[in-house]
Amino acid sequence: MSKHGELPELAAAVLQPGFVGTSAPDWVRRWLGAGLGGVALFARNVESPDQVAALTAQLRAERPDVIVAIDEEAGDVTRFESRLGSSRPGNLALGAIDDPELTEAVARDLGRDLAAAGITLDYAPDADVNNNPDNPVIGVRAFGAEPLLVARHTAAFTRGIQAYGVAACAKHFPGHGDTAVDSHHDVPLITQSLAELAAIELIPFQAAIAAGTRVVMTGHLLVPAYDDALPATLSPKILTGLLREQLGFDGLIVTDGIEMQGVRRRFGLEGATVRALAAGVDAICVGGDHADEETAIRLRDAIVAAVRSGELAEERLRDAVARVRALADWTTRTQREAGVVPGAQPASALGSDIGFAAARRAVRVTRAAGAPDLPIAGVPHVVEFAPERNIAIGSETPWGIGAPLAGLLPGTTSVRFGADDLAALSDPAGTLLAAAAGRPLVLVVRDVHRHRWIADTLDRMIEARPDAIVVEMGIPIKVVGGVHVATFGATRACGQAAAELIAGADVPEPVAA
Repeated sequence: MSKHGELPELAAAVLQPGFVGTSAPDWVRRWLGAGLGGVALFARNVESPDQVAALTAQLRAERPDVIVAIDEEAGDVTRFESRLGSSRPGNLALGAIDDPELTEAVARDLGRDLAAAGITLDYAPDADVNNNPDNPVIGVRAFGAEPLLVARHTAAFTRGIQAYGVAACAKHFPGHGDTAVDSHHDVPLITQSLAELAAIELIPFQAAIAAGTRVVMTGHLLVPAYDDALPATLSPKILTGLLREQLGFDGLIVTDGIEMQGVRRRFGLEGATVRALAAGVDAICVGGDHADEETAIRLRDAIVAAVRSGELAEERLRDAVARVRALADWTTRTQREAGVVPGAQPASALGSDIGFAAARRAVRVTRAAGAPDLPIAGVPHVVEFAPERNIAIGSETPWGIGAPLAGLLPGTTSVRFGADDLAALSDPAGTLLAAAAGRPLVLVVRDVHRHRWIADTLDRMIEARPDAIVVEMGIPIKVVGGVHVATFGATRACGQAAAELIAGADVPEPVAA
């Protein structure tokens, strides 16, 4: 039997809530003293490395071994560098280079920066195989579409980031790559057979486990080959049967955001939380949208009520708490052994040198016969087509090459158009071309193959200006334009690398890995 008052503390230990603000709110500090096991940081919590270090110091003053998590993929999905854009190239670019030693070095560089800021868990790497080019939420977040390539870079990233005691988190188990649905909005259906899943989706997760990943994140995915009733996050067959027993993973299992519609729409916040824990999850990530004490109270009380009613076995809750505490112990011990002193060596405000060097290595140029050479002669006009971004990437992070080109070629002009902006023009192609008359034209896109409104306008503009340079900052499936530049991501580093190539700028010598 549980001692009086112990269940609320145990329930709090398995929560990783988010909060609002760049310092620790009173309710989070109180909860840490009452057993809260971890917190999750989002872009709204980050201003600078020094500020994050001060924030995590506040948290550790209440609980020295608190797990501090962040969703930092070092690519288009960035929280640590959300105000400027990531100074690293992201997974697809690293996969395009296909140098696992470089991937490990980039991840080690990231791990050092996160550890210095007091972060102990990174919800990365993305271990999905992006074998559906119409995937609206993975795309450049994956290392690629080939399982063995994704596997070797998932393993390399895991080794690199964990070198400084920041736990890696392979996601989204058992694989979010082959879907055209975003689990933020609905439940994606993964239709592969058991054999197909074993030969594709599971390969990178097996590599991550072999590399020692401390954490695996669940995907809110319906995978009928394993469970035709429950999404993976809530499925004992997938989490206990497949991940624990078949694949042998013994670390911590954390949910993707429990408020996402992939599980919340049908089961509610409380219902999804209890079912996830019963299925084998050890920690509940919440707070991307519901970042308040009331939500934490609701989830804690729902867990306590479920144990008292018998819906959730107390032994299962205690097992989850033990795994949370084991991860906290590993991060504390490993960072101490690595000589990490949070706040003592903050990350550079300008970002990662090795990240910029890696982004330069990733760029690929396709040049049509008769097309102009790079660098360009003259001052360009840049048109950036901006499709709606998914929730994982967020709307706050800057991207593009207009700004870095203007820094290299003063006088560069740029405009950015979304679908509605373009629809408001009576002659979109003609209007955009007129602004570039007599000047080099640079057209910037993200996943043009997925957006008909961009593709149609782009085709008309290229017909009139075959010398146009097209910069694809998403997946380069449709290669068009006299000169096509693929960056394999839209991070700050990717934009800078493309701008340097177009402008002919002198670049620093590559740094040592």
